Order: sequence, then C-alpha cells, then structure tokens
Amino acid sequence: MDDDSNEGSGGKQQPESVAAVLKVFAILQELSERHETGISDLSMRLGMPKATVYRFLQSMKGLGYVRQESDSERYGLTMKAFELGAKALQYPDLVDLSRHHMQMLADTTGETVHLGTLIDSEIIYVHKIDSRHTLGMYSKVGRRAPLHCTAIGKVLLAWEHPDRRERIMAGINFQRFRDKTIVEPKAYLAELERVKAQGFGEDREEFDDHIRCLGIPIFDRLGQPIAGMSVSFPTFRFDEAKAPEVVQMLTNASRDISTRLGCAKFPLDVQSSR
Repeated sequence: MDDDSNEGSGGKQQPESVAAVLKVFAILQELSERHETGISDLSMRLGMPKATVYRFLQSMKGLGYVRQESDSERYGLTMKAFELGAKALQYPDLVDLSRHHMQMLADTTGETVHLGTLIDSEIIYVHKIDSRHTLGMYSKVGRRAPLHCTAIGKVLLAWEHPDRRERIMAGINFQRFRDKTIVEPKAYLAELERVKAQGFGEDREEFDDHIRCLGIPIFDRLGQPIAGMSVSFPTFRFDEAKAPEVVQMLTNASRDISTRLGCAKFPLDVQSSR
C-alpha cells in the first residue's frame, strides 16, 4: 500500500513542502523559548544552514509573525504570534474574564497570580500577574508546568471526571523536583481526594524551592474544571493563618468567572453545603 501522507491535493508527493513546514515551526518553537535570538544561534540549534534560517525568518517577518531588532541581527516573535496562540484557547473569554480578578488578587496579596489550563498531561500558564516584590516565583505565560506538583495541576485533576483523569494521569511523568514532590500515582490520587475535600489545592514547595501556592479550579457551563487560578508565595512570606482568607478570595473570583462562563451550579458552593 502506497504512503500518501505527503501528497497534496493534486495527488503528487510534496516532501519539500512538508520539510519547509517543519522548519518553519521549528524556528517558531525556538523563538518562543528565547526573547531574542540570532541567526547563528538558530542555525546551530536547529542544524540548518544560516541561509535557510535567514530566508525563513524574512518570510515570517514579512507575514508579521517575526520582528527583527533594528540595530542587530536578532529576531523575536511579535504580538501577532501571541494573538494566534490566544485564539487557540478552548474558552477565548477565559483570560479576559479572569484578568480583573487576578489583578485584584495580586494587589491584595502582593504576590504572583497565575491562570493555567490543561495541555496534554501538563498545565500551561495562559495569564500571569507579577508580584510587586523583587523576589517572587519565576514563570512566564506559555511556560508548561507539571500536574502532579502544582496547585493548579492538582485542582484540575481533583474535579476531573474519573475516566478522563485516568487517561491524563497515564501521561504524567512523576518526576521528583524537590524532596516533597509526590512521585507515586497512588499517593497522588490520595492527594487529589484531600484537595477536593478541602476545596482548594496546595503546592508545599513541591515544584520550586521555597515557593508555596494555593489554587482553585474554574468551571465551565457543564461544571467541568477548565482552568485553575493560583497565588504563589515565597515561603518566608507565606502566613498559614491568612491562607483561608486567600482561598476565599480565589473562590470568590472563580465563582464569578465560572458563572460568566455559564456554570449554573458552582461546584465549590454545592460541596460546601453538604
């Protein structure tokens, strides 16, 4: 049987076109991981001739997805690339609906606030408000993080349907990042039960040294978790006595966002009334 995976609409094989597409996305991926990058660096990292990298960069620049610094040969992604990625969100209003609440949380606590959604068997940060302090949690929009040792990851799975949770967990790499990281699936399931019972998720220095996080899920119109919101504290600024107050602020924010997304019965209210 012939392999027609590279055939175009005319039935002819187009290996060069396929290769070109792969090169374009390889360049975009590299640019997404660095603020500004030169042709020589891209050439070395991707194993492509400099002339090829230059030709693709100029084409992407002409389309508006890549910018070139006027005083150097360094390139970076434009906001048009960000706009394209933002349109890939399953719930395009999510960031807009969350932005005000996140800013209020950041203003009140002084700490970093994250919004994350599920991608494969990880989370990806889709919005962030930085801490007002110099010392805070390092992260950036578009960065991936593990499900098993982040507050957002835990709340996304704690309220997930058991069948889908099982499929997602099958793809988790239970890597140990810190001494307190949960690396056993059975222990992680027990942690998810605890998270759901208490109504919020915690990261107790499980992913980053000296960072504590509190997280709450956000729900869609079907009452399914579609995102998580968290506040991250350096351990020396984390006050156990004030944690319930932060959780309440997160819950109030999630209730409003979830309602605006069409969630008629906010699961955390239903849970607390039992």
